[in-house]
Amino acid sequence: MLDKIKKIFNNKEKRVENLVSFLIILVITLIIINKILNSDKKNKNDIKNEVGVEFATSVENFDNTKEESDNLEIRLEEILGKIAGVGKVSVLLTYSESSTLVPIYNINSSTSTIEETDTSGGNRITETENTEKDVVTDSSSNVVTEKIIKPTIEGAIVTAQGASSSTVKSNIISAVEAVTGISTHKIQVFEMGDE
Repeated sequence: MLDKIKKIFNNKEKRVENLVSFLIILVITLIIINKILNSDKKNKNDIKNEVGVEFATSVENFDNTKEESDNLEIRLEEILGKIAGVGKVSVLLTYSESSTLVPIYNINSSTSTIEETDTSGGNRITETENTEKDVVTDSSSNVVTEKIIKPTIEGAIVTAQGASSSTVKSNIISAVEAVTGISTHKIQVFEMGDE
C-alpha cells in the first residue's frame, strides 16, 4: 500500500492531478462544514427569536406603562387647567426607571449527597445541588407574569399661564402632590411664556 502511494507521488503528472483533486475535495468539505455550522446557528437564533416573540406578545401590558404615564400627564393638565387662575398648562413627569416585568418561574431543585470511604479509613462527603429555572408559559405560549413593577415618579415640571401668582402656584403644587404622591420639593412650577 505504501509503495502505491509513493508511485503516485513520484509521477509528476499524477502528483499535480492528485494535488488538484485533493484541493477540490478540501474546498467541498469546508463548504459542507460551513453550511452545517450555519444551519445550527440559524436554528439556535430561530429558537431565541421565538422566545423573544412569545415574550414580546405577553409584554403588551408592559408597554402600556408608557401610555399610562402619558395619560397621567394629560389628566393632570386637564384638571390643573380647571383650577381658578391657572389658564393653559403643560405637565412633564419624570420616572426613576422603566417598568420591570417579573415572570413566574418553574423551579426544580435537587440535592444529592455522596459519601465515600477509602481503604485507609478516610471519609469524604460530596454534596451536589442542581437547580433548573424555566419561565412558565400559558397554552398560547405567552409568558405568565407574576407582576409588573411600575416605575416611580421622581419629579414634575409644570408650566402654567397663571403661575406668577403665589396662590395659584401653591394650588398647582398641592394638586400634583395629591395625584402623584411625590414631595413638594420635587414639583417645580413655572410661568408659561408666550408661544
